[in-house]
Amino acid sequence: MKFHRMYALFLRHMYLIRSSVPRILDLIYWPTIQIVLWGFISKFFTLYSDYYSHTVGIILSAAILYDFLFRSSISFNMLFLEEIWSRNFTNLFVAPLRVSEIITALTVTALFRTLIGIIPAILIAAPFFGVNLFILGPSLILLFLSLYFFGITLGLLVTSGLLRYGPAFENIAWSSLFLLAPLGCVYYPLSILPDWLQVLAKALPLVYIFEEVRSILLNNVVNYANIISALKLNLLYFASAVFIFYLAFYGARKKGTLINMGE
Repeated sequence: MKFHRMYALFLRHMYLIRSSVPRILDLIYWPTIQIVLWGFISKFFTLYSDYYSHTVGIILSAAILYDFLFRSSISFNMLFLEEIWSRNFTNLFVAPLRVSEIITALTVTALFRTLIGIIPAILIAAPFFGVNLFILGPSLILLFLSLYFFGITLGLLVTSGLLRYGPAFENIAWSSLFLLAPLGCVYYPLSILPDWLQVLAKALPLVYIFEEVRSILLNNVVNYANIISALKLNLLYFASAVFIFYLAFYGARKKGTLINMGE
């Protein structure tokens, strides 16, 4: 892989963000509103729920982590869609860029987009709602890493659909994560689900991540087995998503549909 080609693609999208105030506001606005909304909901449950009465902001902490996951996935999708909307997709291969270089460049750029939006939201959570994610300790880094991998995995699967079915598939970019959220046990423990759904839920890394968050906040216990299980599943799904992306790309190139990607 050539670093300068990946860096060029990274700079293209960063310049787009830096030169556009509406883009920056859009990245910051939605996570901030989400945190404010869930902050008040979290405060309500802290006062009136026995389950949450011992810990301030357990729901808000989960909301912040879930929003990080959502922003990771949607940022990857948006970077890909930017190329389609601007009809620049075929121009990327004049360099030429390899598929691996595109994936790497978009993965790194998506992280920057995600951080632009989520950092202000995290910063306002402490003074306004008394919630500090850093109390999760060193495990917080592993939790964020696991969430980011899963977000990029979903992004790769959605972009594979875009390559296969064209821009009409872009609506899935907004709904893909919401389809999995009920099984992810973001705001409630795994035991709430029916037994048959628990079997399906355990195939998702989200369950282990958010179960671990509740374990740390409620019991002050770090169970690295959950974190390792989530990372293993993420690596498996990420590798599968990369493989599917390659198949979709070479299938689109063989059929000659890449040239019409922006139409």
